[in-house]
Amino acid sequence: MVTLIGGSLTLVGTLLIVLPGPAWLLLPIGLAVLSLEYPWARCWLKKSQAHLSQTARWLDRKILLRRLR
Repeated sequence: MVTLIGGSLTLVGTLLIVLPGPAWLLLPIGLAVLSLEYPWARCWLKKSQAHLSQTARWLDRKILLRRLR
């Protein structure tokens, strides 16, 4: 059941990278569900979390610089 739900969420999230939709939301949720059973999913989840954190910090800096102008 974990594989089916996590795999479906991850697959839909992957499709939404190309199609319009919230891929940034579904991919980590699918990986989180899959990481309950699979160590490789935990590794990809940590990588995606690090990337999302890095992107959020970059966006915060851009917004701050715009406000300072």
